[in-house]
Amino acid sequence: MSKYEIPYGRHSIDQNDIDAVVSALRGDRITQGGKVEEFEKVLSSYCGSKYAVAVSSGTAALHLACIIAGVKAGDEVITTPITFAATSNMVLLAGGKTVFADIGHRSMNIDPEEIVKKITKKTKAIIPVHFSGFPCDMDKISKIAREKGIFIIEDACHALGAKYASGETVGSNTYCGLTVLSFHPVKHITTGEGGAVLTNDYQTYKRLIGLRSHGIYRTNESQKEQGLWYYEMMELGFNYRITDIQCALGISQLKKSDVFLQQRTEIAGQYNRLFDKNSFFTLPFEGYEIKSSWHFYPIKLINSMIKQKREIVEELYNRGIFVQSHYIPVYLHPYYQSLGYGKGICPRAEEFFNGEISLPLFPTMRDDDVEYVAKNFLDILKKMQVE
Repeated sequence: MSKYEIPYGRHSIDQNDIDAVVSALRGDRITQGGKVEEFEKVLSSYCGSKYAVAVSSGTAALHLACIIAGVKAGDEVITTPITFAATSNMVLLAGGKTVFADIGHRSMNIDPEEIVKKITKKTKAIIPVHFSGFPCDMDKISKIAREKGIFIIEDACHALGAKYASGETVGSNTYCGLTVLSFHPVKHITTGEGGAVLTNDYQTYKRLIGLRSHGIYRTNESQKEQGLWYYEMMELGFNYRITDIQCALGISQLKKSDVFLQQRTEIAGQYNRLFDKNSFFTLPFEGYEIKSSWHFYPIKLINSMIKQKREIVEELYNRGIFVQSHYIPVYLHPYYQSLGYGKGICPRAEEFFNGEISLPLFPTMRDDDVEYVAKNFLDILKKMQVE
């Protein structure tokens, strides 16, 4: 067994993070306190949005975004199948139906032309997913949505710090009504578990605040009339709250986000150099003048190597390189098959997944870690090609 153990993603926690959490634990309130609002303010400032609402997970953020978009029974929402199941699951939980549009010929993201093909009178929203931190072609997608009066929710759970071709930061809501983020430990910053919804609309912000806490609202007017203790449940909401402990960690982590992003970009550049002119797989295509946030390093095996993907991954594991494969097209999961989704809906997405391997990429990787991954990966592929 290899002495190496390199996961595809890993959080980066230092003493400042630990001190921030300890300080929060010693405070008067460890939930529903001031750290939550503080985190929301620094997060919205970082992303360039007017407001942020922090919640318990990226999944919770997606659910609330679908509710804000008005998704209900009979509505359709278009998204990519190359995403974590939560993107589509929250559409179903809100009562809608997911319609999958294929990815691009070169891009790993949803193809705007495929979106157009899937729009019907029932289409309520589009959820573009910035796969691995590579922003979608939001200029084209937003034009399509505006022409049809369709709401856009950007799933930016992989893309904190990424930039569009236009130069704006993902999360600024330049092209959409809402942006969703995740702070799971493999993401760019972590709060342990956690997520956020970003918006530029004040009324939406206030509604999100209520929805994350049981649909309960407190107003100065009602408290003045009834008493300072008074609150009212105005709609059916959820317990999607995040704690002050988590937000203290998030504030500390966000201070280092640009450093993390630079480290991820440098590691991706190192991979690019080490894999230059290889004949076994294609490199990630950044393109379109976007700036990826490099959640992981996705490669796609050439057709002649795809049939050996299982053996390649197993050998990588034997050498302590714990790669992943992102993602099983959502509609191929047994649950979605039981709903009537069939194989072949998005052939490019299926072909991409068949050959995709996500190589490790996280800020604390050392140069020799990257070299170890690259050397062993190429070595395995050469041996498999001979066999």
